[in-house]
Amino acid sequence: MIHSVSELLLDVTLAATEGGKMGVTDSVIKFFKDGGPFMFVNLFWLACSLAVALERIVTVVFRYNLPAPPFMEQIAKLVRSGNLDRAVKVCSMAPNSPLAKVIRAGLVNANRGEIEVAKAVEEAIVEHSPGVSKRIPWLWSLANIATLVGLVGTIFGLIGTFQALGNVPAEQKQVLLSDGISKAMNNTAFALSIAVLCIVFHLFLTSYAKGLVESMELNALKLENLLSRRGSVDPATTELESRAS
Repeated sequence: MIHSVSELLLDVTLAATEGGKMGVTDSVIKFFKDGGPFMFVNLFWLACSLAVALERIVTVVFRYNLPAPPFMEQIAKLVRSGNLDRAVKVCSMAPNSPLAKVIRAGLVNANRGEIEVAKAVEEAIVEHSPGVSKRIPWLWSLANIATLVGLVGTIFGLIGTFQALGNVPAEQKQVLLSDGISKAMNNTAFALSIAVLCIVFHLFLTSYAKGLVESMELNALKLENLLSRRGSVDPATTELESRAS
């Protein structure tokens, strides 16, 4: 019994030593080769997941990024001073920001009355909100697809292994069983890793996008209240709208 345990520990040590001698690239290649063809199918879904996540991060976190408090403070000062034309130009300086587009829609219609301002702001929110959360739900679907593909790879690996066990001598069965389990576990591990990655990106992007939409709605309401308290306005409505267009 002690001799068997010693041999087992020796085998594990030798395997760990051989694994340590392998480079990262060799280890990855071996991991995919041992996993079989479904590993490469999931590699495609991993590339799709990363492409969607990176595109959304670049768009939502960087292109749409506009610090709301200082921006709205500047807009409020210009509105209180009656300089609506300048406020519209400030919004135009951030052409990619949904918040700036919503505020600009309200400012352009400022001299048409509170009802028109509310309608313009609501229309702008409805128009630009879907672009914030666009393609983010794909990540959840990609996580499910990767998991199912990994499960299929696992099942096929086990089926092939048990079919082969009946046609080989007894001394080779342990090797075939070990290879089959390795293929099955590699598919499962890779699929679950992709799913976890997709869920993490989905959680982060969903939370960030929700914050952007809530910021748009809150600051649009602040603009409506600000314009309603503004009192009498400049009669040059036509001139302001022509400059803003």
